[in-house]
Amino acid sequence: MNKNKRWEWIEYDVDEAKALQEALKIHPTLCQLLVQRGITTYDQARQFFRPQLAHLHDPFLMHDMDRAVQRLGQALIKRQKILLYGDYDVDGTTAVALRYQFLSQYHDGLEYYLPSRYSEGYGVSLRGVEYAEEKECALMIVLD
Repeated sequence: MNKNKRWEWIEYDVDEAKALQEALKIHPTLCQLLVQRGITTYDQARQFFRPQLAHLHDPFLMHDMDRAVQRLGQALIKRQKILLYGDYDVDGTTAVALRYQFLSQYHDGLEYYLPSRYSEGYGVSLRGVEYAEEKECALMIVLD
């Protein structure tokens, strides 16, 4: 652990925070935090607190997403076993849980793997790949 880390204060416009607080009728500290993150209008705050699917980025902008979707579809059609490989932190375990919950509605052959933080470290481990092989998984989806 780096003991030299220090909190950095992010400056903000007090008048913008006050105006936002008047518009939103929420605690001033929340408005300060929003302004510090560049959210300064009612509409921006509404989009932040009530996001819509239309505001999401197109996932197909990610490199080779089309190939990944095709491969997943192939595994589902061929009823191949799929390993959902997560990470031990909160976003990794949540990603696995969400994908498992969704895919299990359509596919029986799901396995999941969460590596040990202490013995396997960060990222895909040899032990995780061996687990996929042991479970005869034809596809491994790595999530984080």
